[in-house]
Amino acid sequence: MPYREKTAWLSLFAMIVTFGPYFVYVAMDSHPPRPLPDLHELSYYAAITIAELIILGVGHLVFRLKSPDEARTPLDERDEAIKRRSLSSAYYVLIFGMIQVGCIMPFMSKGWTLVHASIFMIVVAEITRLSVTVISYRRQA
Repeated sequence: MPYREKTAWLSLFAMIVTFGPYFVYVAMDSHPPRPLPDLHELSYYAAITIAELIILGVGHLVFRLKSPDEARTPLDERDEAIKRRSLSSAYYVLIFGMIQVGCIMPFMSKGWTLVHASIFMIVVAEITRLSVTVISYRRQA
């Protein structure tokens, strides 16, 4: 498995493991909406982000120690094509989400609903990018 595919799998795993519970918590939260800035909500998001960074940091360190030469290999044409394809796919998802959050939702929602929707769309776009990367490497393997 190529190094970049391993890192894509790692990032995909970290995103799902950390932000999955975050969005389940947000969806199941039965408290009345709290005004911004709600430090409890913000601290939960910060903890999730720190957990993701720790998973990614440890994972990248392990990958780098196991195969230091492969980690330093520059991108070849195939890697560049996969990167372009995955970024292009994620871009359309992100733009769709930001149009929803920035142009449509402000007329119906406010506060943390908009914040959570924005974070959700960013995470969905990133999962799209990572998924397209993994699928592209799997197809060519």
